[in-house]
Amino acid sequence: MEAEMKEKIEETVRKILERSDMSETTEYQIRKQASEKMGLDLSQPEYKAFVRNVVNSFLEEQEEKSRKDQDQDQDQDHEEEEQEAKNLDEEYDDEGNLIVCKLSDKRRVTIQDFRGKTLVSIREYYKKDGKELPTAKGMSLTEEQWSVFKKNVPAIEKAVKKMESRIM
Repeated sequence: MEAEMKEKIEETVRKILERSDMSETTEYQIRKQASEKMGLDLSQPEYKAFVRNVVNSFLEEQEEKSRKDQDQDQDQDHEEEEQEAKNLDEEYDDEGNLIVCKLSDKRRVTIQDFRGKTLVSIREYYKKDGKELPTAKGMSLTEEQWSVFKKNVPAIEKAVKKMESRIM
């Protein structure tokens, strides 16, 4: 069988398969529909075997796609569960700001709402009457400023490495 003929048969069979209810359609029905469309008797052994291979290949692809979809759904469910667990583990400071991370005993990164704006704050804290309170030492970035900072992190890292190499 010529490559061009194989390609036409495969294309016709796949189009039929894509439109068919695979729980009720048989290989014979697919082959018969393809024969009628192409005006070619596909019940001959050579064609029959080729159509069977195309059908099996299509079914395997659909099965693999279904597995991947299930895996993605499970991954998404897992991510949502992890996020929910993180939300339960979230830590807030004495002023009610979300603590993203502690850089040291006295320094931390927090997310806070100030006059209706969300700010990323990096600052030092001190203890007073059993409470940890922010000092004036530090800075707060608006969402726009934070975005600019994030975009420039690679340049900052590069500059730090360059400076370290000069020192050594």
